[in-house]
Amino acid sequence: MEKVIEQRFAARKAAVDAAPGFSFFQLWRPVRGGEEYYVVTGWDAQDSYDAWAEARERAPHNTADQPKNRGLDVTLHGYAVVQQSVKR
Repeated sequence: MEKVIEQRFAARKAAVDAAPGFSFFQLWRPVRGGEEYYVVTGWDAQDSYDAWAEARERAPHNTADQPKNRGLDVTLHGYAVVQQSVKR
């Protein structure tokens, strides 16, 4: 399953990359203690994320060539960064 998930994300349409306020996308592979993958995105502001999420709900990825969730068990979580340290 690992290769399937990674291949699907490697072939993603990357529509989110063009969204206003989008900063980054990361796919996290489990290395110990679990089997769940995590998709992490970064945004310049909460409003930017909210606008993208609202638009996605109105037009979900549910087409013949890209069915919604593609047979994967998907749970959406939301988090706020409360501390960050970045080497400059």
